[in-house]
Amino acid sequence: MSSTRTAVRTTGVAVRAMLVLTLVLGVGYTLLVTGIGQLLLPGQANGSPLPDDKGSALIGQSFTDADGEALPEYFQSRPSAAGDGYDGTASSGSNLGPENPDLVAAIEERKTAIAEREGVSPDEVPADAVTASGSGLDPHISVAYALLQVPRVAEARGMSEQDVRAVVESRIQGRDLGFLGEERINVAELNLALDDGEGA
Repeated sequence: MSSTRTAVRTTGVAVRAMLVLTLVLGVGYTLLVTGIGQLLLPGQANGSPLPDDKGSALIGQSFTDADGEALPEYFQSRPSAAGDGYDGTASSGSNLGPENPDLVAAIEERKTAIAEREGVSPDEVPADAVTASGSGLDPHISVAYALLQVPRVAEARGMSEQDVRAVVESRIQGRDLGFLGEERINVAELNLALDDGEGA
């Protein structure tokens, strides 16, 4: 009888403890952290949305027509291996090694196409222009790749190269913590700035 009473009491304590901890840690903590995020960093807490619901600053986008051809008035992103391209539900790289013949052929094909589009030698095409990132969703390109595209974008928009270059340079993001990674440019933010008339 005593052991039964002890078991019931222990079970009751365990159930009450579980309910209290669920409320405190499962509900209270979640609400606290969400509230702090919304108060201090609302943009980041909501997925870093671009103006007018034009995507997220954290996920790359394609700036091509229905046939996959680059729209001349837009800076182009780096290639994507995520699903059909920049698919947030299928984030992945190609998983092909640097000597894989398919990857080598794809890089050479991209390099030739970009060199022709931008009117430069294939040797001038930066590596990030022809290779996908590990996630396939990288929204950034190198400063070198952005500057390579300035003449084409300027001509397509009827702007001077100097004005377009100034918009590019105003969008350069520094290295993380001042020393990690490379300087880079968010392509969607750059294209939106041009669409909004910056530099015109």
